[in-house]
Amino acid sequence: MKITDIEVTPFNVPVTGSPTRWGYGQAGEERMAVQRVLRVKTDEGVEGINIGGGHSYFYGATPAEVEGLVKPLLVGENPLDRERLWHWMLGHRGFSEALIGNIDGALWDLLGQMAGVPIAKLLGGAREKVKAYASTYPNLGSPEDYAQHALECKERGYQAYKIHAYIYWDPHTNEPTPRRPAFPKEDVEVCRAVREAVGDDMTLMLDPWSVYSYNESVWVGRELEKLNFYFLEHPMDERRIEPYRKLCRELDIAICSPELTTDAHYSRAEWVLQGASDIGRIDTNFGGITACKKAVDMYESFGIPCEMHVGGFGNAQILGATTEDTCEFFERGLLRPGEDYDVTPPYLLEPCDPMDDEGYVHLPQGPGMGIELDWDYINANLVEE
Repeated sequence: MKITDIEVTPFNVPVTGSPTRWGYGQAGEERMAVQRVLRVKTDEGVEGINIGGGHSYFYGATPAEVEGLVKPLLVGENPLDRERLWHWMLGHRGFSEALIGNIDGALWDLLGQMAGVPIAKLLGGAREKVKAYASTYPNLGSPEDYAQHALECKERGYQAYKIHAYIYWDPHTNEPTPRRPAFPKEDVEVCRAVREAVGDDMTLMLDPWSVYSYNESVWVGRELEKLNFYFLEHPMDERRIEPYRKLCRELDIAICSPELTTDAHYSRAEWVLQGASDIGRIDTNFGGITACKKAVDMYESFGIPCEMHVGGFGNAQILGATTEDTCEFFERGLLRPGEDYDVTPPYLLEPCDPMDDEGYVHLPQGPGMGIELDWDYINANLVEE
């Protein structure tokens, strides 16, 4: 079997997130963004697909990248040699880890299509549903607004709730602001209001998205310990490991990191050896399904949990191939009041993460990634890049 062609189909899709002057996107008015379908074609008629772009956190390969980088390297190769091709892409200076992740997912999807089973089954198969947590948009409003939203999520069935509080945002002026100074006291007020609203039986987490200093992280962590929060995620700049080592030694609450550090599972192994986090973090933007599987197996061998960063079809397959002891939750979001997150995106026939009333996401069970595309919508909304 040989790869004969690789195509990208860009199309418009409505989104509600709007970029701001600073580093974290905010909820905003509906606008159009470019989403992309990647297709890896073979001489035996089997195809693998992946998606990414404007509607999701996951990167979607552009037509220019495919023509200039991907096709010259991969056309003519056997798509079943995923490990060899993964190392080729990783060793090529032009490939970002996110681009590798997009291609790698399509190659795994191709194998799943051939076998007629989900990728999770090819990786071993462990479960078909995963406990979800509600992951909020940042900057939802007052502590009372967060508390009310948390109650709504609990009523929907969520057993856990993760707060993104005031990130690149001044809660006093309600205006975007640079990352520093942060607002740790105001963040804790949000956390306290949520805990008082939902009671002791809901798992709570906080993700400040790197805005704190070390001293602020220590103070916030101790306050969260009083509130019985499960973990504090990515509180400081991840380019420096030593503050994270100190923080893990100082606090009892689990520190979940690294979220955005590059170098796939290699860097995360170093974080483990340095004692710089208590819970790991990765997603398919950091080297694809291949890298994520290597990472979760590494974490399992050290007895350290690894929470998959955000949802998505590729992450769902990793979750389906691991046990709750290693990867406990499916991150569902970002959520905000008044938005129906259960609505299927217009370019899909079935959602990636349908959730039942008990707070469990039922993982895709179709072959490969389990992506079912609505080509009528896609073809009616094509764009050129």
